[in-house]
Amino acid sequence: MKRIIGSVPMLAMVVLLALFAGCASSETSSGTGEYIDDTVITAKVKAAIFNESTLKSAEINVETYKGIVQLSGFVSSRADIDTAVRITRGVKGVKSVTNDMTLK
Repeated sequence: MKRIIGSVPMLAMVVLLALFAGCASSETSSGTGEYIDDTVITAKVKAAIFNESTLKSAEINVETYKGIVQLSGFVSSRADIDTAVRITRGVKGVKSVTNDMTLK
């Protein structure tokens, strides 16, 4: 019985390490914290684009992965593309912007 009780702290440490390792990021996946950060960045970019009256925000898609924001969708002019990219770069937490928007 003492042997079992003595191994409980070690077992708890192993479980905690496994949980932390499961939440860590890698080259191909983001960790829990990064996922939440990316979700916040995406929401901020969408709000900033929505608040720009010259853009049709429903036609611009925003995705974020590790702080890199990808803009896609259809816009009416090169000026709209430039505006969307400029607005996105101004959002806190954005590391870079990938522009995949297409002119209609």
